[in-house]
Amino acid sequence: MDEFIMETKVTILGVPFDNITQEDFLKALYDRLVNKQKTFLVTANPEIVMYARDNEDYYQLLLQADYIAPDGIGIVKAARTLGKTIKERVPGYELMLGLLEIANIEKQNVYFIGAQEDTIELTVSEVERRWPNINIVGYHHGYFNHADPKMIEKVKNTDPDLIFVAFGFPRQEKWISNYLSQASHGIAVGVGGSFDVLSGKTKRAPSLVQTLHVEWLYRLIRQPSRYKRMAVLPRFIKQIYKQKKKERNQ
Repeated sequence: MDEFIMETKVTILGVPFDNITQEDFLKALYDRLVNKQKTFLVTANPEIVMYARDNEDYYQLLLQADYIAPDGIGIVKAARTLGKTIKERVPGYELMLGLLEIANIEKQNVYFIGAQEDTIELTVSEVERRWPNINIVGYHHGYFNHADPKMIEKVKNTDPDLIFVAFGFPRQEKWISNYLSQASHGIAVGVGGSFDVLSGKTKRAPSLVQTLHVEWLYRLIRQPSRYKRMAVLPRFIKQIYKQKKKERNQ
């Protein structure tokens, strides 16, 4: 039987995940938020890990992150296969909700960017309803030239404490890196399709599906077009076993 090792960082195919609970993530982010510390937060799943493995520029971008959260049961299981323990899966959507709760309590400035125009408008309306003390300093859809420095300047001038970026990887992480290189403070996080869920346009998987850790299957059934993205999972599993064999032979 493999010996399981508890570490503060667990590296999966070269990507260093922070091995803390969702509660501890939010505590750390709360401290950085109120202390005006620039923070690059990434929530990574197997798909992101494999993309980073195939794209050196993106991999180097991930290494710039202050935190990388294990978003996906595949990351947790991969760690176990490698004889390590990740305390728990930390869904990016849950981190976003937790940060919105903190922003509401502390009356922080928040900027939302990404998704389709109607989606971002519905998202902002939902945030205003659920978290009325948040100061929404601006929002913009994701259909613009992401290399345009004017948009970075526009967002920066609103003085946001939190920036939620929903372009999907790798574009959201590239934009965040560029933004934070010019901003004086703020927590920036890529949230992928979370605006679709928060706005109500897409239903989140039922709680039973979440408990059974088969959200990926639920999403695939509802969106068959995702099968191309799901095809990366067998490659991910294969690479995990290759890493395990390599570590055993060292």
